[in-house]
Amino acid sequence: MSDGLSIDGPKTLKGALLLLAVGLAVTGYGAYDYTQQSDAVDDAVAVDAAITDVGVESTSTGSSPGADYRPTVRFTYEYEGTEYASTNVYPSAITSNYDTESAAREVVAAYAVNESTTAYVDPADPDGAFLKAQTSNAPLFAAALGLLLALGGGVSAVGRIRG
Repeated sequence: MSDGLSIDGPKTLKGALLLLAVGLAVTGYGAYDYTQQSDAVDDAVAVDAAITDVGVESTSTGSSPGADYRPTVRFTYEYEGTEYASTNVYPSAITSNYDTESAAREVVAAYAVNESTTAYVDPADPDGAFLKAQTSNAPLFAAALGLLLALGGGVSAVGRIRG
């Protein structure tokens, strides 16, 4: 069963509208995540944290020929008398991947197992502490991709309605 999509674009109005809807959803989520992480950085409270694991994960996707690399750091911390654990390097829910293992290793180079560091806790979300009190561009890339999908779907839908 075909959903009306092909490599050169949607072939049906249903496919074009689906592409438009997916694009708008991705754009909305990217914008939401960027706003959320900006608020988390603005409201962050510094806490002491203990690094429990550091590494780089290899991720491969079906759409790209090579692997991407994701820096991973696991740490524990205490906030208002409760102990937590987190793996967030940045406050964004959308994680950044790197083209090379060395680029991912640079992100985690400042951290070593059994060492102390500073983590940042958003009081509104104490479970989601992060290590770098700066925003990531990953949500902006997701929003831009969503805009491209929505634009393609919108243009195609208009073409299907007129044609």
